Amino acid sequence: MPIRVPAGYDVAHLLDTGVLILSFAFLYHRRLFGILKLYSVQALLLAAAAAWQAYIQEAPHLYITAAIALFFKAITIPIALHRIVLRLKIHRSVETVINIGPTLLVAVALVGLSIWLVLPMTTSSGALTRESLAIALSTVLLGLLMMITRRNAVIQVVGFMSMENGLILAAVGVKGMPLVVELSAAFSVMVAFIIFGIFFFHIRERFDTLDVHDMERFRGESR
Repeated sequence: MPIRVPAGYDVAHLLDTGVLILSFAFLYHRRLFGILKLYSVQALLLAAAAAWQAYIQEAPHLYITAAIALFFKAITIPIALHRIVLRLKIHRSVETVINIGPTLLVAVALVGLSIWLVLPMTTSSGALTRESLAIALSTVLLGLLMMITRRNAVIQVVGFMSMENGLILAAVGVKGMPLVVELSAAFSVMVAFIIFGIFFFHIRERFDTLDVHDMERFRGESR
């Protein structure tokens, strides 16, 4: 008996996979502006994924989610971070806690863990929902890994917002998810971004750096 593939499966899977691949690109890239551009592209793919899910699920409210992701996450936030980097004259290269090779190996292991955790628990769901949730959890974990392995505070914020992209990807991939969930997630990330921006300026004025390692060394010298 042939396997029945849901309508729109190929396009949805392609968009979700693109979001995940860009999470790997974050871990590989060493230039600050390059990572900001990659984040903008990831948010653009997220907006396209939300719009496609709105089409195949016949859920018009997901178009609002897609518009929010496009305007705020793909355009507004990257431009604002770019201006913050220029204004604060932040060092453009990104220092890592561990080398890129081991980081990518850990990332692959986290993707395998996500698949191992999600697929057995969603056996009653459709193939599209199961794989979307696995990719979404992988994106969240890779965003967390980015926050752990990068010393620059701006890049850690990008990692946080990449985690939030994974959460939105999970929300739009589950049929019947209410609009309030996506709106609350979008609102929370905007509030967090504003708070992070304020902290950037205060930290820069206090320590003259946004390198987390330098700030920890300063704290040790002040004791």
